[in-house]
Amino acid sequence: MSVVGNNRVGIPIVLLHDAEGAVVTVETKRGELIRGLLFEAEDMMNLYIKKAVVLGPTPGAKRRVEQVYVRGTEIVFIVLPEMLRHAPMFQRITHWRKHGGAPREEVGGVA
Repeated sequence: MSVVGNNRVGIPIVLLHDAEGAVVTVETKRGELIRGLLFEAEDMMNLYIKKAVVLGPTPGAKRRVEQVYVRGTEIVFIVLPEMLRHAPMFQRITHWRKHGGAPREEVGGVA
């Protein structure tokens, strides 16, 4: 079992899924900055953002859109909220490094 579970996705993807419902900023290859509410993130890093503000690559180009879908291959970087530093996923990683393996599976609340 990996640090992030059996679903075969890596740490960045799990972190992106944890950011759903928060405000994120995305820079695209075209130079646009998109800031809005991350409604859904897919495993291929495609993002569905609501209530977004899109700043174009040229200065002063700013528009508001109700929703935008950003393909994962067009993303340069994503700015996530600071609150994700305390995500439960990081506790699993700390346990993995300290004990050399995944925490025991709990069945019925008993470890």
